[in-house]
Amino acid sequence: MSANGAVWGRVRSRLRAFPEQLAACGAEASAYGRCVQASTAPGGRLRKDLCVREFEALRSCFAAAAKKTLMGST
Repeated sequence: MSANGAVWGRVRSRLRAFPEQLAACGAEASAYGRCVQASTAPGGRLRKDLCVREFEALRSCFAAAAKKTLMGST
């Protein structure tokens, strides 16, 4: 397999794992979504770092889920 093919194989593998990883972070994703939705509702104003706490919780959860998936595949 060429080097390019190996790279795309890893990319496809990561993309297939994405739904499972995201499902593991449902509570964090919901909290972030609620924050963004509230900020964009009529009268709301979305601005940088408004939902940073919720985003960081989602990012941390997703990184942990991805790490578990990676550890499970080796």
